[in-house]
This record gives sequence, C-alpha cells and structure tokens, in this order.
Amino acid sequence: MRRTFLKMMALGVAAVIGSTALSSASIAAANTAEGDKKPVRIGWTAWSDAEAVTKLAQRLIQERLDQPVKLVLADIGLQYQGLAKGDLDFMMMSWLPTTHASYLDKVGKDIVPLGMLYTRARLGWAVPDYVPEDQVKTIADLAKPEIREKLKGKIQGIDPGSGLMQASEKALKDYGLDGYELVSASGAAMTAALGRADRREDWIAVTAWSPHWMFAKWKLRYLEDPKGSLGGLERVHVMARKNFYQEHPKVAEFLTRMYLPLEDLEKIMLEADATSYDKAIDTYIANNKQRVDYWVTGEMPAS
Repeated sequence: MRRTFLKMMALGVAAVIGSTALSSASIAAANTAEGDKKPVRIGWTAWSDAEAVTKLAQRLIQERLDQPVKLVLADIGLQYQGLAKGDLDFMMMSWLPTTHASYLDKVGKDIVPLGMLYTRARLGWAVPDYVPEDQVKTIADLAKPEIREKLKGKIQGIDPGSGLMQASEKALKDYGLDGYELVSASGAAMTAALGRADRREDWIAVTAWSPHWMFAKWKLRYLEDPKGSLGGLERVHVMARKNFYQEHPKVAEFLTRMYLPLEDLEKIMLEADATSYDKAIDTYIANNKQRVDYWVTGEMPAS
C-alpha cells in the first residue's frame, strides 16, 4: 500500500528545512556575526527532548561562556550532512548505537563525537492503556484484521527523515503489516493526534520515544517488539564538525561535561509543556547550580 509522507516539521513557530541541503538563507542567517564574535551554529529538530537540551545549552553558552549562538532548525539527516560539510558546528541529538547508525555510516569519518548527554533512551510504538492489552500486546498483534480495522490501518508517525521512522518502516516489513499506512507528520502533530484520540478513547498507535512528556500526560504503554525492529536502549550524543574543538575549546569542553540524568530531562520537558522551555530552563538552572557550574567551569563542587 502506498504510504503517505507529509513533509511537516513544525512546532508552533518554526518549520523544518525540507530540501536536500540546508537552505542558503538559513546558513546565511546562522553565519551572521553578533557583535565581534561569530555565533556557533547548533543544528536541532523540534523534538521535545532535543529542544530541551539544545535550548539549555544555548542559554549557558551565551550567558556563561559569552559566546553567541544561532539555532538552525533542520531535518536530522540534513544535520549530519551540515556537520560533515562544516555548515553546522554541532548538534545534540545523535541516537546510538542503532537509530542513527545509517547516518554515521555515511558521514561518521567527517564528524567528531564530543560527549554523551543522556542514556536509557528508547524507541517504539505506543498505544493508550485503554486499548486492551489482551488484544494488543505486541507489534505482531497489529496484523490481526480486527485490530487493523480499529486502528483504521494507520500508524501515526513523526518527520520522515527521522531514525524512528526508518525503523518503523522496517517494523512494517518485519511484521508483515502490509495493510498499514505509516503517516508522517511533525512530533507536535503526532502528540496532537494522540490527544484527540485520548479524549474520545479512539484506538491509535503512535511512533514514540523516551524521554517524552507524553508518557507523563497520558497513560500509554509500549508494544512489545520481539523481532527487535525498533532497537533497544539507546544513548544520545553531541556530534560536532571537524576542528570545532580547536576553534571553540571552551564550548567543546562544556559539551563534553554536559550530562543529564534522564529524570532531570523529563522534568524539564514536563514543565516546558505546561509553561515554556525558557521557564523550564530557568527552573532547572536555579535548582541545579552545582551541576551547571561543573558543566561550565569543569570545577568539582567542594565536598
């Protein structure tokens, strides 16, 4: 069955670059100097976890390291290309060892890992808890005709360039889900569809990942994946262009020290969903002064 791919990557105020290369306008804007310093260019995609860590780093780099920053919104595949070509300085959303393996196979020799941001991340497909577990427990259960009918033959996805969507395509084949359409959209559109379904208690299956605030907002469960099509536990890294450390040693060293417990990241995301990322980051910095000081200075707190 033909699968529909809708090129959407919006989160309220921004759209993802959808061409095969970063647009000249975005690169020109990112290269515009602020004062006497050329800004560092951070690639990001409007996923809730990526937005949290990226905007937290942006705040600290600007305010504590006195280094201007430009955020460049782009599809994840274009970020890897941008790093390899030197159009971006770094990105903070490299999922390893499985999710982004195909990107590293192409450009891994041309980019540099700086540090691990958090661990115990995972990908999967999730359904609301009101979908009976005795009927839908594993991805294989979706092949049942009556289950496909209740789900209207759709798996609600996110942006088509993501590793999660690539893995989901594989899952469709591995489990023989020929009658399903993997619907591409933004992360925000996916959670909006989930919210609508939850209000009506309609059946829905969505591409999901942890950490994400949706698991705190709604009662959801991951479907079991006995074939391992969607991978296992992942770790999320910072990746930089070549020579970034030589040109920005303080920023690079800060990034090598920036590690968040998963619970801390989920708290930022939850507060951001209720208020804003700016307010959630204010709260985190105020409540974690010693950790943040270590990230910035490298000095261990006195015992």
